Amino acid sequence: MRTIAGELSTQTLKRLEDTLPWYGDMPPSRRSAVGLVAQAGISSFIAWFEDPRSTPWIAADVFGAAPRELLRSVSLQQTLQLIRVTVEVVEDRVVKDGGEALREAILLYSREIAFAAADVYARAAEARGLWDARLEALVVDSILSGEYDDELPSRIAALGWHGHGEVAVLVGTAPKQLDVDHVRRAARHMHADVLIGVQGNRLVLVIGRSDPLGREPEESIGTSPALTFMEIATQLEPHFGPGHLVLGHEVPNLVDASKSAKAALAGFAVARSWRHAPRPVHADDLLPERALAGDPLARATLVHRIYRPLQAHSTELLTTLWSYLDNGRSLEATARELFVHPNTVRYRLKRVSDVIGWDATGAREALILQAALIIGSMSDHEHTPRRRPS
Repeated sequence: MRTIAGELSTQTLKRLEDTLPWYGDMPPSRRSAVGLVAQAGISSFIAWFEDPRSTPWIAADVFGAAPRELLRSVSLQQTLQLIRVTVEVVEDRVVKDGGEALREAILLYSREIAFAAADVYARAAEARGLWDARLEALVVDSILSGEYDDELPSRIAALGWHGHGEVAVLVGTAPKQLDVDHVRRAARHMHADVLIGVQGNRLVLVIGRSDPLGREPEESIGTSPALTFMEIATQLEPHFGPGHLVLGHEVPNLVDASKSAKAALAGFAVARSWRHAPRPVHADDLLPERALAGDPLARATLVHRIYRPLQAHSTELLTTLWSYLDNGRSLEATARELFVHPNTVRYRLKRVSDVIGWDATGAREALILQAALIIGSMSDHEHTPRRRPS
């Protein structure tokens, strides 16, 4: 068998080229590496056949000759095909002369090789999974802290992020047993992708929309519209533990995700202050509580999305809203104070809703608007230049 080892290796490589298309498509360096593995397998079998007690660490004997990049370019299925071809070549060449004992030895050795290959790939997959988990945790921490560097895009790409366009961050309590794969599958069913981070008792999901796999642009015509982030968050809600669940506002891309994360974290910290807060709740629905807790982003949002637009559009609308809220949302009391008809008050309140998107007639939205008016007037006072004493 030692005298024909070279011949067996040559026949094995020829059989690989004839029967395995993927082998012929590989670059020369990869084919050479695969050939080294086949030769190592034949040499290791001969050494083992001489002394069966040397069975341990077949994987080190055979797969030790393979470069590390070969593991990433050759799948487990292809490795098993390689083993099958090598065994067939050895059987065709030597079993006829070696008899039944040699056949049984080949079968036993090929079984050990197959188990060794499965072990190599399992270890690689486990290591890859641990590395991906650490990398994902690092990316989520960078998003939450807003500390970006030049390596962040490459880290996100290494995780296989399929999200595109808008992003939102969802924060809630972590369950006792978190099934990460289940969460990812649920997101994929909604054509979304997620980055998952666990910080103490908090579970953080960075959500982005992804295109349906294999769907061409023309095939998307007539399909159901993309889900909103609140709809996605609602369907992901069962994967969180008990407690409040807060969704940050939508941002244009993953680079700006820290803004959504800060809003979601600030909302999560004060969500208990709203007795009947829905689950999930939007962070912008918690603007008053966040502003009272000292969140500068909430204060700026109230001023720039409510107070300033009303002030710029019409002081009449701003005055009507002030009066309506100060009079306990009473149309008649507001009309008496402003010396107008109640229908005029209704019309102006509708104009307020058209301008800023919030309806002052609802109890919760009235609280948000009142907080915006208070903080906006304080902001005006802070920016009013003081007169110098004469």
